[in-house]
Amino acid sequence: MEGLRGLHADPGALLQHLLRFDTTNPPGRERPCIEWAVELLDAYGIDSRLFALDPERPNLVARVRGGSEPPLLLYGHVDVVTTTGQPWSRDPFGGECSDGVIWGRGSLDMKGGDAMMIAAFLRAAHDGDDLPGDVILCLLSDEEAGAEHGARYMVEQHPGQFAGVRFALGEFGGYRERVLGRSFYPIQVSEKTVVRLTGRLRGPGGHGAMVHRGGIMARLGRVLTALDRNRLPVNVTPAASAMIEAVAAGLPEPEAATVLGLLDPARTDATLDGMGPEGDAFDCILHDTVNVTVIDAGGKFNVVPSTVELGFDARILPASSPEKLLADLKTLVGDDVEFDPPQALSEPMGEPDLGLLPLLERVLKDRDPGARPMPMLMVGATDGREFRRLGIQTYGFLPLDLPEEIEVFRLIHAADERVPASCLEFGTRCIHEVLRRFDEVDGP
Repeated sequence: MEGLRGLHADPGALLQHLLRFDTTNPPGRERPCIEWAVELLDAYGIDSRLFALDPERPNLVARVRGGSEPPLLLYGHVDVVTTTGQPWSRDPFGGECSDGVIWGRGSLDMKGGDAMMIAAFLRAAHDGDDLPGDVILCLLSDEEAGAEHGARYMVEQHPGQFAGVRFALGEFGGYRERVLGRSFYPIQVSEKTVVRLTGRLRGPGGHGAMVHRGGIMARLGRVLTALDRNRLPVNVTPAASAMIEAVAAGLPEPEAATVLGLLDPARTDATLDGMGPEGDAFDCILHDTVNVTVIDAGGKFNVVPSTVELGFDARILPASSPEKLLADLKTLVGDDVEFDPPQALSEPMGEPDLGLLPLLERVLKDRDPGARPMPMLMVGATDGREFRRLGIQTYGFLPLDLPEEIEVFRLIHAADERVPASCLEFGTRCIHEVLRRFDEVDGP
């Protein structure tokens, strides 16, 4: 217990402890990791509570008391994705530190973020900071497989634990990355919503030895080609607009003017085409997207099937809806596909509450005077969608002043995921500063 008391000052060592718990989801097995966090908090005199749909997959909630301002929530998940089939050069659950770099599954997504938040939380308690309001720490299970045992369970069954919270810090953002050759710190303020669809093509089947031109497989080809060669309609949301304007402000001409051209719906798609691969990062924040991810057809080698079932993974913008997506998709692929009603995994996010964003930007600039913070619309999904149901605005704010060779989106969920220990200290200092100043809010 006594050896744990120094971890508030060493987020790198804290991360190494977390990495050594194999919390691969599925199955998760988060309990030993969460119980270790309970011991760590107890060493600092901080009480915590566990809440679980499954005893082997608990969630932790702890609180440091502060002033009269609404509480600030820090939350992160401790489960990680599989390493199966990946060519790791080090033990993904060894927590090895080599030449100042910590290796392991979850070092970026998101046990590194957990380590920074926990360290900042412990510093606030250890230093006796005069906090503007209570700070709540929540460590969650099951983010990587849908949140049934984690954030969704907490929001639906224990919402009182988050009473009064307006803002939260979580994943995904705050790290330094290069956009169009310049360094930025994206701060996630919103995210797309996952929608799943099932559709079918029907037609006459027959013997595999016969000619079937124009049949069901040809029609399937036309559907896939239509999706490959076309985009869904342009939709410039406030979150995307703020992101694009921030990027343009950090670029010289003529690049700045090119990027700003994305905001004109009449020119958006032509501008994206002209940007080539560099436009890919913007394409997804300006359109709903859909991909066929499952095709189920046939069961016998010499029989042409009469039904092809398609599974679609769609991601819709905060201002969109499953109904709009379906209408746009039918316009694109025609009447060939019979669609079941779309299934949204959550409600669309709506417009973000940006009241805390200026403080987060100031904190980054204080720590890195050359920082170019920018709001970010996340094209993936996080637990933020669940907390949004309680009216809580999440900011993806896990600051990492990463060197160029550490590319976040190349390493998360991939082999040899790693993070420099010095970057964890940078992020911990940023988060700790936010804990001391989160009453600096713009707007009501």
